[in-house]
Amino acid sequence: MSKKVHIFDTTLRDGEQVPGCKLVTKEKLIIAEQLDLMGVDVLEAGFPISSPGDFKSVEEISKLVKNATVCGLSRAVKKDIKCAAEALTYAKRPRIHTGIGTSDSHIRAKFNSTREKILERAVAAVKYAKSFVEDVEFYAEDAGRTDNEYLARIVEAAIKAGATVVNIPDTTGYCLPHEYGAKIQYLVEHVKGIHKVHISAHCHNDLGLATANSIAAVEHGATQVECTLNGIGERAGNTSLEEVVMIINHRKKGEFYTDIKTPMLKGMSELVSTKMGVVVQANKAIVGDNAFAHSSGIHQDGVIKSRETYEIINPKDVGVDFSSIVLTARSGRSAIAYRAKHLGHNLSKVQLDLIYPHFLSVADSKKEVNNEDLLKIIKTVVLAKAA
Repeated sequence: MSKKVHIFDTTLRDGEQVPGCKLVTKEKLIIAEQLDLMGVDVLEAGFPISSPGDFKSVEEISKLVKNATVCGLSRAVKKDIKCAAEALTYAKRPRIHTGIGTSDSHIRAKFNSTREKILERAVAAVKYAKSFVEDVEFYAEDAGRTDNEYLARIVEAAIKAGATVVNIPDTTGYCLPHEYGAKIQYLVEHVKGIHKVHISAHCHNDLGLATANSIAAVEHGATQVECTLNGIGERAGNTSLEEVVMIINHRKKGEFYTDIKTPMLKGMSELVSTKMGVVVQANKAIVGDNAFAHSSGIHQDGVIKSRETYEIINPKDVGVDFSSIVLTARSGRSAIAYRAKHLGHNLSKVQLDLIYPHFLSVADSKKEVNNEDLLKIIKTVVLAKAA
């Protein structure tokens, strides 16, 4: 039986921490409404204590969202937690996300504290959050570099204190997939009560492994993945929502599933890119402009004959209308014939042979041969000869 993977979207919180990406409340509401329609399970709306603007955004998103759990971030500090609770007053399904750094690096350098004192603070934070809402998520910041035995102790204490979700962040993108998967597995096997709560993966992309680590976590027992559209986030970014969802859909089908309406992915990617002013790289998996574009003659010929030869995902599944055959100097006759047909010209083999040298001449002089160029070649070579 397939297991559901809950999608926790943090585009409006962790994603917005990209320098220069500040959104006003109106823009956040537009994105939040679409995220809710797309089917995210949890929408992390912001960090209420950070500013009056963020508080207002979380409050307004709480009023707007109809289906998803709305989450507010806090540190393990009473005023943070109370502020988050107040911002979430109108949420149909409120969640407070609170926690503290658990690696020795954070404990010593950041907090100038000890493991025992950090554990006490974690428990107190969860208990206090629990006094406001039923759904409390505890994060062990820098869990990726936290000793597994200590991590298990603090996670077990958080669950005992009332946490309903335990977040195991690879905050610095340090872990390799087998290490992160083993960490989740260790917690599954050593933490009392962990089967009663959700285990959440929150991975950063400093080594380009955020998606791989998140999938490894799911394979070893995680039931929630924290991610952002386009993989935006601090430094090298967060786990990419569209990548995780489509990996589950295409490589883990039958084992796991999500409730994401995947035909909305491309549009959502464009919406976030436009509102945040962050361009999506052309070769970005799933939503990049080149994700379903083909310029090599060998690839073009294969795709024209059967899309599956070079595409493992149907572009329509993610909201892209069709595969793109890009005409370049590397294109062959089949690609020219394909494009010409779409422009209303069924070219014979003889006509293609006549056109091809002229096509290559144009293609060598510019990066891409567009429709206007091709029609001009057809008119000059084929139609002129026929006349």
